[in-house]
Amino acid sequence: MDDRPTSFTEEPRLIVEPGRAARVAALAEPVLLQLGYRLVRVHISGADGCTVQIMAERADGGMAIEDCEAASRALSPVLDLTDPIESSYRLEISSPGIDRPLVRRSDFDRYAGHVAKVEMSAPVDGRRRFRGRLIGSEGEYLRLQAESPVGETSLRIDDIMEARLVLTDDLIAQSLRRSKQGQPRDGQMNPAPEQDRSSQQGKGD
Repeated sequence: MDDRPTSFTEEPRLIVEPGRAARVAALAEPVLLQLGYRLVRVHISGADGCTVQIMAERADGGMAIEDCEAASRALSPVLDLTDPIESSYRLEISSPGIDRPLVRRSDFDRYAGHVAKVEMSAPVDGRRRFRGRLIGSEGEYLRLQAESPVGETSLRIDDIMEARLVLTDDLIAQSLRRSKQGQPRDGQMNPAPEQDRSSQQGKGD
């Protein structure tokens, strides 16, 4: 019997963030679900101060500018109230991008045939980093046709620290085909205007 989640909103992320990003993710995920989106990733960077990037997607894989703006309006008061960063930061909402992170089991199946980079939390056969063509998921494992050394390998999904698509001609061509068919491009970047939280929270003085 297949006990996998059956709906878009039910499927959990299997690859999650540590530390402050995890706190932001815990706050953002239920807000996004109420709007019909689901969280892909939270990334906190120190470039130009501090930027909190929240990647989200609709059920069809798209995330238009209007969606990003709606998510930003809903998330801003929640983050202001709970203050998970404890310093001045800029909030950025975006789609995952074409070379998107892979965080759910369905991501590995959806992008089967495309090239991905995978980093493990612990070495597998003496290696932590793998690159190759996705075959798909099988039980608790990701099957990957590795490039070097050449051959199929199985990686335990719970031990994956990070996985993302590699930008290739095939991936770009697929995105363009979807666009011509009137479908959203896979992971097309549509960031909402950045919001400086310091001015609203009175931080960084």
